[in-house]
Amino acid sequence: MSDPRAFEPYRYASPCGRLSLFARIYPGEGETLLLMHGLTRNSADFEPLAAHLAGRYRLIVPDQRGRGLSDYDSNAGNYRPDIYCADMLALLDGLGVERAGLIGTSMGGLMAMILAATAPARFPAVILNDVGTELDPAGIARIQGYVGPAPAFATWEDAAARCGAINHEAFPDFGPADWLAFARRTCVEGADGRVRFAYDPGISASIKGDQPETVPPNLWPLWDALSAKPVLVLRGALSDLLAPDTVRRMKDRHSGPFETIDVPRRGHAPLLDEPAALAAIEAFLRDHVG
Repeated sequence: MSDPRAFEPYRYASPCGRLSLFARIYPGEGETLLLMHGLTRNSADFEPLAAHLAGRYRLIVPDQRGRGLSDYDSNAGNYRPDIYCADMLALLDGLGVERAGLIGTSMGGLMAMILAATAPARFPAVILNDVGTELDPAGIARIQGYVGPAPAFATWEDAAARCGAINHEAFPDFGPADWLAFARRTCVEGADGRVRFAYDPGISASIKGDQPETVPPNLWPLWDALSAKPVLVLRGALSDLLAPDTVRRMKDRHSGPFETIDVPRRGHAPLLDEPAALAAIEAFLRDHVG
């Protein structure tokens, strides 16, 4: 098993040339995978999965603009999936990657659908983590309730407590050590010694309101464009964002290989190192990516 910390830092310019963006590159002997995180997360969100896949696959794990070690964008209107996807293409082009499997959590899954639909030959297979063609309004409302400006925390334990307060329903079995590890993947300690969420509060503009820009109004045409492509959908069994009926309808409209699994005792979104999730991911990659 590879050390999840053993990645190579990589910086690249956004297509507009204004921003310096960051990605982790985990070396591997097999095919390349592009892993894309959710709205308020960053590349560290995939550390649990990287611990299992790195070495066997080459993993490219970016911080989207406004997150982690990537620059914040002074224009909050640029925090939207089509801009992020342009960043991803610049990242892959800069690395000389012509073909990559896609793994996307939440917002990253929306990006995966866009990329695979617009450049099907470049992206042979897609794994969606707790996201689909329709998002439950209850889950959107929950995310809208916590994303945005937040006070800094005096200690990592305080940050862990806040992460637990936000996400306890998604991870009902987590204890203090789990929440501390979660906080260390989600937050950053500043020069002043205080701990903050590792994202630009300006990203909240893309998810607020009745028609958040982060979620396109109708994803079904995009899904239909992927009809022949191998897809794995992982759903947290406790998810408030992806309903079982949505997954069933996605399957009914998909002509290519389609696999799905509910990850027990997980809401939005699974960490992807859960035994059921990991087994499904490894089998899918073996069959459809190589």
